[in-house]
Amino acid sequence: MEGALELHYTDQAGNPSRRWIIARELKVGPGKTILGGIDMADDGYRGFRADRIERLVDAETGLVVDRNIIDWLMKRAERQAKERRKLTTVAK
Repeated sequence: MEGALELHYTDQAGNPSRRWIIARELKVGPGKTILGGIDMADDGYRGFRADRIERLVDAETGLVVDRNIIDWLMKRAERQAKERRKLTTVAK
């Protein structure tokens, strides 16, 4: 998973925030999906539970996603993985 995203996120305590991240990975585990990336506020690596993302904006395209966010993230990650495989095959 790669890309620049603006997240409207609510933490475990219920505090809302707006974060700008450079996405690096999407981890799917039992009961939760984690979007990992560099938080531009402090240049630190952070993990964000996808079910706590209220809204996201793709900084590259301007696309706003405020429904089915986990599905959108999964499809984007799959599409990017497919493109990487294709490039790897062509390079060989």
